[in-house]
Parts: sequence; structure tokens; C-alpha cells
Amino acid sequence: MNIFETLLLQPLASGLIIFYRLMGNNMGLAIIGFTVFLKIVLNPLTKPYMESMKKMKDLSPALNKIKERHKGDKVKLAQAQAELYKQNKVNPGSGCLPYLLQIVILIAFFNVFSRTLYQNVDTVESFNKLVYPGLRIINGEGINTKFLYMDIKTPDTINIPGLPFSIPGPLLIAAALIQFLSAKISAPFVKEEEKIAKKTKSDVDDMQVAMQKNMIYMFPLMTLVIGYQFPSGLALYWLMFSLTQTVQQVMSQGWGGLSPFVKRIGLVKS
Repeated sequence: MNIFETLLLQPLASGLIIFYRLMGNNMGLAIIGFTVFLKIVLNPLTKPYMESMKKMKDLSPALNKIKERHKGDKVKLAQAQAELYKQNKVNPGSGCLPYLLQIVILIAFFNVFSRTLYQNVDTVESFNKLVYPGLRIINGEGINTKFLYMDIKTPDTINIPGLPFSIPGPLLIAAALIQFLSAKISAPFVKEEEKIAKKTKSDVDDMQVAMQKNMIYMFPLMTLVIGYQFPSGLALYWLMFSLTQTVQQVMSQGWGGLSPFVKRIGLVKS
């Protein structure tokens, strides 16, 4: 095995088999349980990021004043921003690591699924090549990949008579929707950044804000496009990870851009 398989694929495949046995030999439940477990393990890394996001949103007025004061001097602007962050114990770069980890784990999970839980793949033999020796599946024992209405080895799509193409299934739509809600919660922070960027001459600020705004719609769309082609087990993992991420956002940052909606339906008081 290469280092990628040793550090990521083998532990993830072994973790799936452990949770498969814990969850009554159901791979769908195993993915849900293992995803929640991973989120708990990664919480010490993602929690500081959530707190940093909230602090940066609170610092928006101060950042606005700094950019106004030093808008003609990039060196002094950078120094003043750094000093503000230092005084308030904010690390703007702390958000990179959690998202990089999510992407790395998603890529690793894709590799695990493409080797084990994919159409026309011998699931038992493929798992036995990846998992630790003590977790290997014995001869004659199969793996149950049926979950709710679907087989997690196949994409979550629905064929409608008369249509020349299939449409995304409920699981895939839910995953994209949760991605969208998560992005909307962060929308006020992005909006404040946009106001600040408009008052500066730097194209870098405008580009960064534009990317943040596009991500609100890009990530849900990517979820649909990717999930449309790959096993629904991958979509189930992404749904659960996004759901736990959204819950963590609400607990640390509040409802953010969803506040007017949740107030309207009575989830929070006005």
C-alpha cells in the first residue's frame, strides 16, 4: 500500500466495516454512524474555525474603519488588520484547514467507494484488500448495501416514464439543500465583507467576496452533479457531514442569513 492508502483509505474502509457490524450489518446506517463519529473527532479543528468566523463578523465595523483610514497604503492597511486580529485573537487563515480536511476526506471516501461500494465491483473481496486483517470478511459472508429505497452502490436517481433522463433522488436533493442552508447561514458575514470590499481599491478583496458569494450556489450544484454520477453512499456521507456541520454552525454562530425565516416560522423569538 502507498502512503495515501495507509493513512486514509485503510482507516476509512476499516471504520466502515466496524460501524457496519455495530449497526446490524447495514452499510447505509454504517455510513451515517461513521460520519457522525468523524465529525466528533474533527470537532476540535472545526470549532475554532466557527468561533473565528463569528469574531470576524463582529469585527466588520472595525475592519471597515481601518480600510477607510489606510485605503491608499496597502502596507499600513495590512499591518493594522494584523494588529486588530492579534488583539482580538482571530486567525483569518484558520478556516482553511477544516475545509481542506473535508475535501481530503471526501476524496478518500470517493476512493474507498470506487474500490468497494461501486457497481460491478466485488464488494467483499475489495473490502478485504483494504481493511486491517482482523476486520476482513469471512468467506460466504456478504455485505448488505440496501438502505431505505436504494442500493448505496448506485447513484440516487429516479427514472420517470417518458423522460429521456433520470432526475436526482430525495437523498441527493437533501444533500444539496443542506449545503445551500449552510452557506446561507454564513451569508451575513459575506455581505459585510462585500460592503468593506466596495470601499477599497484592491481587486483582491472583490475577487475573494465574489468567490464566497458564488460558493453559496456552487457547492449545492456540485453536490447534485457529482452525486448524479457516483454511488449514493457518497451522497449519504456528504449529506450527514453537511448536516452536522450546519448544526455546529447554528450552535456557534446562530441562524445568520436564515434568521428572518426561522423567526417567521417560530423557531426563534424576534
